[in-house]
Amino acid sequence: MTPVKLYPPKPEKVYFFGTCLIDLFYPEAGLDGIRLLEREGIEVLFPEDQTCCGQPAYTSGYHDEARAVAAAQLDLFPEPWPIVVPSGSCGGMMRTHYPQLFAGTGQEAQASEVAGRVFELTEFLVHVCHLKLSDRGQPEKVAMHTSCSARREMGVAETGPALLAQLGGVELVEQARPAECCGFGGTFAVRHPEVSAAMVEDKTQAIEAAGAERFVTSDCGCLMNIGGRFEHQKKAVKGEHIASYLWRRTS
Repeated sequence: MTPVKLYPPKPEKVYFFGTCLIDLFYPEAGLDGIRLLEREGIEVLFPEDQTCCGQPAYTSGYHDEARAVAAAQLDLFPEPWPIVVPSGSCGGMMRTHYPQLFAGTGQEAQASEVAGRVFELTEFLVHVCHLKLSDRGQPEKVAMHTSCSARREMGVAETGPALLAQLGGVELVEQARPAECCGFGGTFAVRHPEVSAAMVEDKTQAIEAAGAERFVTSDCGCLMNIGGRFEHQKKAVKGEHIASYLWRRTS
């Protein structure tokens, strides 16, 4: 049974861990996540030396290499502020796997302490900020895709839909098999491209069949995979990180 996470009161400051995919492909999503937090009166600290959380190496079985990458992140968050991550995948790596990765090492206590301060962005906005939104966008049918890691490791499948439900112009449509993987899975898509392609084909069909004009997700890997498939199919359905979607419709 997954333990119930106790949420702190809204803090004065947070650290923001931007993730590799946001840094390389979707920088605006990171900036919009920061804007959402700053609008709530929170000072956002962005450690400039941050790199990768170590997940690609970890899930590929290279635990020593993953530990070396992850160790470089641990010293970036010295103060007791929450660490907000705009990705359930990277958040899951840091919160769930860091304590396992550093078990029996000299950094075990530090890794566990850092892991205990990690929050996925939508989780933080809902449960810590108690964010209230006022929609300024046009009517639109939207499907939410929650990544496997956000759903199963972070336990935050409900927070993205809860935020979208506050937007009066948004009709949140539910795709068939919403918990099904999009097929990205980091290195899985590289190692098993045919299987991955079949999975994302199923996902795009489900989103389109639900009548969605747009899909949103809190993970850029899923965004890149599903959005790329729609683009390859020359379909009109567009994808967007939920941070950018919320910011765009409420600012």
